[in-house]
Amino acid sequence: MNTERQDPADPVDTSTPHSARVWNYWLGGEDNHPVDRALGARIAEMFPQIIDIARASRAFQTRAVRHVTGQAGIRQFLDLGSGLPTADSTHEVAQRTAPEARVVYVDNDPIVLAHTRALAVGRPEGITACVHADLTDSATVLREAAKTLDLDRPVALMLLSTLGHVADDAEAAALLRRYLDALAAGSCLILCDTIETAETRAGSDEYADGGALPYVSRPAHVIRSFSDGLDLVEPGFGSISLWRPAGPVATEPVEQWGFVAFKR
Repeated sequence: MNTERQDPADPVDTSTPHSARVWNYWLGGEDNHPVDRALGARIAEMFPQIIDIARASRAFQTRAVRHVTGQAGIRQFLDLGSGLPTADSTHEVAQRTAPEARVVYVDNDPIVLAHTRALAVGRPEGITACVHADLTDSATVLREAAKTLDLDRPVALMLLSTLGHVADDAEAAALLRRYLDALAAGSCLILCDTIETAETRAGSDEYADGGALPYVSRPAHVIRSFSDGLDLVEPGFGSISLWRPAGPVATEPVEQWGFVAFKR
């Protein structure tokens, strides 16, 4: 596996909630600290659907990666803001179908990358690499990713429950455009984020007040606009619970919406 060097002096702050660790708590993981569990529990108490959202996001990721690997022949993945690794991470899903698939994980948190390096051991035929960078620094991310990925061939660009950390709508759209402009025709965007309702807005406010990196929810039409100029895969844009589910959907569709869309 390709890896980027981890500086052992990188500090891990366990006194402040971290979004990746809070998300890990909602997923039922163990890679979190008391401060993360306290904030996670507080958000879940006021907005119980957050647990369903976290788990639906992971399931959507699995289905989307399986689809673009198996049906569209994608063999390269750039996973921005990948968070802490859990079961069915991107490289695991992609390399089950295509052992030669190449996956680059990007995160700016040292503990996330340390966990990813330890667990993300891909198939010998493929490559799993890590880049320590902020996803908003597209120039650095693309330069480092190009050491593993061939950007002249299709790449799946992934932002799962991540773009809400870029608060300004225009800035978020421009960031996506910089990435997509650098990718070859036939590349795709896999994206989901929380839509704005009274409940999700209150949850976002509580999350920011708790000391974690702020995360904004957006009106559905704004998230939908991030696919402008791309070709949406059926069933298009909507709740990720309803995006090609493996079976009947037994719960209320979650208020996290997303899509898979291809660049012409």
